[in-house]
Amino acid sequence: MIVVFWKERKEDPFEVYSSLKNFCLTYKQYSYNTISHYISGLRVAFENDEVRVERKQIISKPSEESSLKIRNIVPVVRKVLLKEANDAEHDLDYWLSKTAAERISAVTNLVSESIKRGQRIDKRKIVKRKLKV
Repeated sequence: MIVVFWKERKEDPFEVYSSLKNFCLTYKQYSYNTISHYISGLRVAFENDEVRVERKQIISKPSEESSLKIRNIVPVVRKVLLKEANDAEHDLDYWLSKTAAERISAVTNLVSESIKRGQRIDKRKIVKRKLKV
């Protein structure tokens, strides 16, 4: 596929051609051999003050790498009766599995979501401790 970018055009600055020959037949001032030498032999775009001509590859089928990837999406669902859920224990196990930095980040995020814009936190009740890393 041949992509042509006209530098001076305000409307429709791009044109796409199925082959370089079709472009050169449409615009007789451009030599097929010269442009072909640039985009095929030198593997660079042909460019002058008016136009930039590039060859782009058309992808007609998905690459083999993408078809080999198998997605493993597992739904996280736990169905139990509400009276048997024991969520406090599950919550505690979850948060204990996280690092101290992750827990502090989560608390900071929850606090920032709960306060209004411009509102400040009453820091008299907060005890600051340094983390042991």
